Amino acid sequence: MTTPNNSSRNSVTRKLAAALIATTVLGVGISGFSAATSGVANAEAVRIETPAVAPGFADIIEKVSPAVVSVRVKSDIQPASSDFSFGGRGFDDLPDDHPLKKFFREFGPQFGGPDSRDDRRSQRPRRARPVSQGSGFFISGDGFLVTNNHVIDGGTEFTVVMDDGTELDAELIGSDQRTDLAVLKVEEDREFTYVDFADDTKVRVGDWVVAVGNPFGLGGTVTAGIVSARGRDIGAGPYDDFIQIDAAVNRGNSGGPTFNLNGEVVGVNTAIFSPSGGNVGIAFAVPASVAKGVVAELMDDGSVERGWLGVAIQPVTADIAESLGIDRTSGALVADPQEDAPAAKAGIRSGDIIIAVNGNEVEGPRELARQIAGFDPGTKVEVTIIRGGKERTVSVELGELPGAKTAAAAPSTPDQASETALADFGLTVAPAEDGNGVVVTDVDPDSAAADAGIRAGEKIVEVNNEAVATASEIENALDDVANSGRKAALILLERDDTTRFVAMPIGRG
Repeated sequence: MTTPNNSSRNSVTRKLAAALIATTVLGVGISGFSAATSGVANAEAVRIETPAVAPGFADIIEKVSPAVVSVRVKSDIQPASSDFSFGGRGFDDLPDDHPLKKFFREFGPQFGGPDSRDDRRSQRPRRARPVSQGSGFFISGDGFLVTNNHVIDGGTEFTVVMDDGTELDAELIGSDQRTDLAVLKVEEDREFTYVDFADDTKVRVGDWVVAVGNPFGLGGTVTAGIVSARGRDIGAGPYDDFIQIDAAVNRGNSGGPTFNLNGEVVGVNTAIFSPSGGNVGIAFAVPASVAKGVVAELMDDGSVERGWLGVAIQPVTADIAESLGIDRTSGALVADPQEDAPAAKAGIRSGDIIIAVNGNEVEGPRELARQIAGFDPGTKVEVTIIRGGKERTVSVELGELPGAKTAAAAPSTPDQASETALADFGLTVAPAEDGNGVVVTDVDPDSAAADAGIRAGEKIVEVNNEAVATASEIENALDDVANSGRKAALILLERDDTTRFVAMPIGRG
C-alpha cells in the first residue's frame, strides 16, 4: 500500500477545485457535485427556466374589451301609499258622508288628510327606477350575453352599455339562482364581438388572469392578477367550486369575465371577500366549465333542469369514520333520505356512505351534489355505497330537483318529570312525544356530548344505526360501542325538519 506524497495531494485538490468550478458554472451546484463525487443519488433543488414575460396585457384587452359590457338594471318599484288608514280601511274607502272624510277634505294634509299632489302623482305612469348595476359579456355574435343572477334579480328593464358607450336594451332569457348565472339577449341588427369559454381544467394556480368589468359604475375597467386557488367553497350554494383570483374586483364587477392570456373566459366574477366592501385581493369566479353548461341550458329553454337524489348529506370526518369502523374519510354520509325520493325508493338508508356514482369517485358532499346535478331528471345511475363496512351498488332513477322545502315540524316539549341524566356523557334526555327517539333537554358544557356538538332541543334518533326510544337504550347502545373497541359512537340527531350525524367520543366523562 502506498501513501500519496504532498504533490500528489495538491494535484488531486486542484482537479477537485476545477471540477467544482466547472459544475457550478454549468448549473449543477454543490449538491450535484457532492452526489457525483460521493456516489450518493441526491435529488436536485427545484430550478425552472422561465420564459420571458410579455410586457403587458394591452394586446389582449384590445381584442376582448368590445365583448364586455356594463349591465344596468331597473325595477318597477311601487311607491308607498300615503293614504290615511282607519282600522285597516283607506281614506278613499270611507263613505262620502263620513265626518272624518269631510273633515280631511276641508282642512287638507296638515291634519293627515290626502294631498292633492298625491292624486296628481298617482295619475302619472310609473317609471322603472335603477336598482343595480354590474357587468357582462357577449358569448355569441347575435347578442346573447352572460351576467350574474344577483345583478338582474328583481329587475324589469335591462340596459347594456357597450365599450364605445352605446346603450342597448336587453331581454332576460333565463337565470339560475343556484350558480348565480343569468343570460340576457340584445336584439340588434349587427354582429357583436364575443368571447368563448376556456378549458378551465388546464387553469393552474399561479396563471396570469385579467378581469374586465364595471366596478362602481366606472365601466371599462381592467385589472390583472393570478389564479390564487381552485375549488373554493364559500357557502354560496350547493355547487360551489369557485376559482379564487387576486385581480382587483369590486362592486359592479359582478357578472364580468376573467380572461386567460389567450383571451378566453376562465371564470365569471361573482363574489369578493371583503370586511370593508372594497377589494382586498380575494375574489371568486364561477369556473368556465360550470358556466358553459348552465348558460347553454338557459339559452335553450330559459331554465336549468338538474337530477335529484333526495338525500341530506354531510362529510365523513375522521371521528365519524372511527365510529363506523372504516378507514376512509371520503364520500358523503347520508343523514336523511327524504321520504318517497329517488334514493329512498332505491333502498338507500340513513347511515349509508355514498362513495361513487357510475364509477366516478365521490370525494365529499360537494362532489356528490355536482355529479347528481349534472344528470337530467329520469336518468338511471349506479350509486356505490358503504353499509355495515361493505360496499354495494344500487340503481337509482333520478328525479327533478324540487323547490326548497318550507315546512318545519314543531319541536316537541318533553315532560320534565320523565327526564333521565346520562352523567357519563353529559346528557339529560327525555322520551319524545311521538315515541321516535329521545329529546336532549340539557348538555353539560364540559362533556363528550358538548364536544360532539350535541345541543339541547335536538332529538337523538339512532346510535350507531340502531333506533333508540329511551335513555336505557342509548346507554346500552353506547356500551356496545365501547365493548367493540371503538373510540366514538355515531349519533343521529333530528331537529325541526333536518337531521345530522355526529361522532361522540366515549370512555370519558
